[in-house]
Amino acid sequence: MTKRSKIILFSGIALIVVGIIFYPQINKKLSVDNQSLSNDKNAKQSNRKRTLLVNAQIIKNSKLIDNFRTKGILIPDEEVDLSFETSGKITEILFSEGSAVQKNQLLAKVNDKPLQAELTKLKTQLPLAQERVNRQKTLLEKDAVSQEAYESVNTELEKLRADIELVQTRIAQTELRAPFDGVLGLRLVSEGAYASPQTIITKLTKISPIKLEFSVNERQESNIHKGTKVNFSIEGYENNTYQALVYAVESKLDEATLSLKVRASYPNSDGKIKPGHSASVDIILREINDAIVIPSMAVTAEMGRDLVYIYNNGKAEQREIKKGIRTASSLQVLSGLSIGDTLLITGVMQLHSDTPVEIDNIQ
Repeated sequence: MTKRSKIILFSGIALIVVGIIFYPQINKKLSVDNQSLSNDKNAKQSNRKRTLLVNAQIIKNSKLIDNFRTKGILIPDEEVDLSFETSGKITEILFSEGSAVQKNQLLAKVNDKPLQAELTKLKTQLPLAQERVNRQKTLLEKDAVSQEAYESVNTELEKLRADIELVQTRIAQTELRAPFDGVLGLRLVSEGAYASPQTIITKLTKISPIKLEFSVNERQESNIHKGTKVNFSIEGYENNTYQALVYAVESKLDEATLSLKVRASYPNSDGKIKPGHSASVDIILREINDAIVIPSMAVTAEMGRDLVYIYNNGKAEQREIKKGIRTASSLQVLSGLSIGDTLLITGVMQLHSDTPVEIDNIQ
């Protein structure tokens, strides 16, 4: 072994010995430093965990609308299938399909020629019968005829008049007239067809005003009465919000559904809304102008109690509340909160009394 090799060998052995001697102290120093860094990191994370970042809302008076939503159906104000009161051959149809008509407007006729002939015959007899009565009356005043004779010709005159009225009534039955103002439907017969009282000629519908029919459950029954305002909308209509007034309420609840049928009226003066549409109904049951209203998500339930948290000097303070009216996303607070309180509305499931909190956003 050369002298240089021996020097290298002894140097390596020396370094190994030094490393063995000083390793425990070096390792201990590194462990202490690592532990210190870890503790600092854990402390910072612990501080961040202990302080919860939340959103809040300042309690103030709000307007609360208690409403009820349901579905309804639009129905005509009046509707009837039109047919003749007598049988006969249809001689005239005097209306256009889908047209608006007035009350008593003549729409169609069946053959009345035999009746017209009979009416003419009876009317020709009327002057002669009247003359007989006049003559008998003059003679009676002179005691030239008996009272019985006078009564006989007078009875004949009244019978003739009754026969004329009866024929005129039968002629009227050969005419089909509109019973009310409305819009006609499609024509179901043609001229020349034989019609009976069972033959439907067309349909007459009154759509101005138009009725809205819907049902409410027993909870809303006490709030619905004649004059109640009802808002409704119809899918596909440009002006999708209309207001109707309740004009009639069913006398009792339906035994099967425990619901109450209600009808409201909308003027529909332009006739644009057609019966048969379904409608979304929104009924304002009552309005409270000075209510305390909070988001439903700010409330937690615990052991039959409704709890919320307010901000108090950097910490959460638990409050028990009494609830009032509930809507889709909010509720009324009857007691437990005051105007000016800062309500915590997020992170409520992680809160308890004295939890440190930091407000990120306030409304």
